[in-house]
Amino acid sequence: MRRQQADGSDSNLELFMNSKNFRRAKWLLEFWLFLFKVVKEIVVVVIVVVIVVVVKVVIVVEVVVVITVMVVVVVVVVVVVVEAVVTVVVLVVVLVVVVVVVVVVVVVVVVVIAVVIVAVVVIVVVIVVIVVAMIVVLVIGVVVIMIVMVVVIVAVVVTVVVIVVVLVVVKVKVVIVVEIVVVIVIVTVVVLVVVVVVVISEVVVVAAAAVVAVVIVVVVVVVVVVVAVVAVE
Repeated sequence: MRRQQADGSDSNLELFMNSKNFRRAKWLLEFWLFLFKVVKEIVVVVIVVVIVVVVKVVIVVEVVVVITVMVVVVVVVVVVVVEAVVTVVVLVVVLVVVVVVVVVVVVVVVVVIAVVIVAVVVIVVVIVVIVVAMIVVLVIGVVVIMIVMVVVIVAVVVTVVVIVVVLVVVKVKVVIVVEIVVVIVIVTVVVLVVVVVVVISEVVVVAAAAVVAVVIVVVVVVVVVVVAVVAVE
């Protein structure tokens, strides 16, 4: 009896598996599995393409920011150099004018002494004003450049972190992550080197202008004292 029941169950199972409904259900299951795989592959490809486009846009924006910062730095350097040159020229002109005036009025001792005193006061005041202005410009330029450096560093760090996190989340290859991080780090290092060179050059220019101003003051004072002594004698 049991053997007959088992044989009957096997024959029923075989008939069910060979039936049209079972084959249709099997075909539908295979079709939906294939469709799911295709949709999954399409979604993965779309996500990867979107991530790549976003990364490229971020890199382009970073390059534009770096170029803008470099242009601003170059403009600041040009302004500082022009100001230093103008300052030196003005100081030289003032020195020449004072010396000529002192030599011309040597004939009258009282007038010479009065002109000498006024000239010394005027020159000292002018040089003090110029030096103070140069120091103010130097401080403002250094502060602006330091702020730009901080902004660039923060922007680069945030960009690197966001890119790395996004790429890790979507499981992009490690080589692509490393390449992107290396590009951003190289660009950042170049910008920081340019900024440091600009700061050093600005300090050197202002220091040289200040030294020239001090030398001019010393020369003018010596010339005025000698002329005054000769005139009095």
